[in-house]
Amino acid sequence: MISGLFAAYVLPITMLVEREFVRFFRQRSRVVGALAQPVIFWVLFGAGLRGAFQMKSANGGDVSFQEYFLPGAALMIVLFTSIFSSISVIQDRNEGFLQGVLASPVPRLSLVLGKLCGGALLALTQAMLFLWSAPLLQYVGLAPEMPMGFSGVQSLAMMGVLFLTGMGMAGLGFLFAWKIDSVQGFHGVMSVLLMPMWLLSGAFFPPSGSRWLSWVVSVNPLSYGLSALRHVIGQGVTDSLPSLPVSLLVSSLFAASCVSLGVWMTRRPTGA
Repeated sequence: MISGLFAAYVLPITMLVEREFVRFFRQRSRVVGALAQPVIFWVLFGAGLRGAFQMKSANGGDVSFQEYFLPGAALMIVLFTSIFSSISVIQDRNEGFLQGVLASPVPRLSLVLGKLCGGALLALTQAMLFLWSAPLLQYVGLAPEMPMGFSGVQSLAMMGVLFLTGMGMAGLGFLFAWKIDSVQGFHGVMSVLLMPMWLLSGAFFPPSGSRWLSWVVSVNPLSYGLSALRHVIGQGVTDSLPSLPVSLLVSSLFAASCVSLGVWMTRRPTGA
């Protein structure tokens, strides 16, 4: 029984996750770009909008833009890394690897979870490296002084939230990649979807100033991953956000829905 479960689920998922990591670290430009863009955004936008941004925390103090934008920059890493890791589905299909996996007796759930866990773990690793390196940027003068430094419990909680969010975003990318035949087409669709989805999550600016904008943010599943991350970090700007249990529940339901749809799509016969 145990050996059967190991061969059917644990081993295939582990191998697919390892394959995603090997492919990622062999592409040095992808490694640099995944970390450099959020750091540059956080430093430049934080310096440029420092004087124009005014926000009070829940305890009455002031919140700087870089402090507010820190979870949003980490979420950018999770969003782009997890979704663009789904490009490997298209590449594996073109190279014939995917057809071999589909022809094997491996359950479809193992295929979907292996792909999604690989993308989510890559996103988690990069996002945590960024969050842990933020105090170093303050030390060298690239970021203003702000409450920084995370305890062990906070770090574990952030890992859980980031992994859950990454699973949902990787699942969303998997659904698109399964239907799109070319990498260029995938990039075209994602370029239209990703930036609005990130901006309308409350990552870059608070949505409380507009009623319709607040409504759009409330139906964006990425907003709840950001809300959970803000709660865990404990910025003090959580007075207008969904509660932590609600944020975790919505993020979990979204990730589970993407996994279920992914399994259903892989079981359907295709024209190819």
